[in-house]
Amino acid sequence: MNGDKAQPLSWRRALPVVALTVAGFALTLRVFYPGVMTWDATYVYSYIAAGRAGDWQSPLMTALWAVIDPVAPGSGSMFLLIAAVYWLAFATLALAVARRSPWLGPVAVMLALAPPAFAFVGMIWRDVLLAGSWLLAAALALAVAGRYGVWRVVAQALALTLLAFGFLLRPNALFAAPILAAYVVWPERFDLKRAAFLYVPAAAALALLVPLVYYGLLGAKHETPLHAIFVFDLAGITHFTKENQFPVTWTADESALLTERCYQPTDFDNYWTRQPCLFVMQKLEQEKVFGSPALTEAWLRALLRHPLAYLEHRMAVTANFLMNQNQTIWTVDVADPERPVLENNSWYAALKTVHDALLPTRLFRAGTWLLLCLLWSVLGWRRRATPAGAFQVGTSGSAVIYMATFFPAGVAGDFRYALWAVLAGLAGFVVFAGRPAEYPDPRAPRVRSPLSPGRIWPNLSDVGKS
Repeated sequence: MNGDKAQPLSWRRALPVVALTVAGFALTLRVFYPGVMTWDATYVYSYIAAGRAGDWQSPLMTALWAVIDPVAPGSGSMFLLIAAVYWLAFATLALAVARRSPWLGPVAVMLALAPPAFAFVGMIWRDVLLAGSWLLAAALALAVAGRYGVWRVVAQALALTLLAFGFLLRPNALFAAPILAAYVVWPERFDLKRAAFLYVPAAAALALLVPLVYYGLLGAKHETPLHAIFVFDLAGITHFTKENQFPVTWTADESALLTERCYQPTDFDNYWTRQPCLFVMQKLEQEKVFGSPALTEAWLRALLRHPLAYLEHRMAVTANFLMNQNQTIWTVDVADPERPVLENNSWYAALKTVHDALLPTRLFRAGTWLLLCLLWSVLGWRRRATPAGAFQVGTSGSAVIYMATFFPAGVAGDFRYALWAVLAGLAGFVVFAGRPAEYPDPRAPRVRSPLSPGRIWPNLSDVGKS
């Protein structure tokens, strides 16, 4: 029983965690180096060569990549950063839980090798970096829960910086970030009133970061990424109403394609890169509608006139994202689409074999991880007055909200959009593994600590009394 209670972290408990982390990082290098350039990554990297930044992808990722690029030019530098953050996050989590049990630490590190997470560490996507950064932020908060002093302040400041960094990689995380921020600020227990009090100011501060960092500090060019959502929504509403919602005129053949054949709830690319529907974006750009107020007005008008068609479209997109087999890892060389990525790497080939075998299973369905995070949120809420319960509510709760933002904002169903939920789900398992009886009841009376009258602690003598 004593082994399950929090103990000072000894070298005997830390050494296996450190050894497994080093081995895991080395394995990652062997499997993935120099990393897999995706189409999104190629787009970002092209801005480095051009010496400019745009907001279609995160300009912060562009600026950061430009700084670290000399370390390993090309994909190598960003891959090393993603892999380092990923393994540091799991190592920090493992060291935090190892204080409670000698076996929880190694288990936490081993969970980093779970295929739905590990298969993405070599992919140069901002989603992977966001998930790793947020897990590291949460793990730092868990590590200093119950401790006070300068190291706690440093850890929490770093955690909040990582949280803001992840948000700036994907601003649709705006509504999820304050949940995680509340946990980082108060890692001992998750209090709904404090979280609600923090939510609006935190969301407002993060929202202000976008113009300050993107356009003020980095000088990013406005590329109207929101208009990709508008086009997808207008196309969906056009399909379900059988009436043109775009502020342009189509031929009879084009109208037939728009209402019947072009629309797929899987992604936006039918209108951007695939025949026979390329005419949509071509016309919108030729007539300078894309990026103009006319498109925004058409979108608002379509939503007001046809809210049911909009909901039907968005429900179809979300159902595809959560339940269907969508794109997972990147598989082709962007420089030569006829060649597979890392084709001469037998270690990567072995990983891909495992990935392909598991791909048809529920492990690679976003909905599975959403349900798991919902479960951890509910179970964590029952012991929210403990660091373990607060961790589960903060991480899994933010993951649920984050995935929900893809209902109005999603233009594709890629599994990578669920990676924060995957990491939160894996971390929730190892944190939940402690014995429930060792945690105080959140309904128990609370007393003031005689050592620090300003702090409130559970009255442990009342725990378990009916």
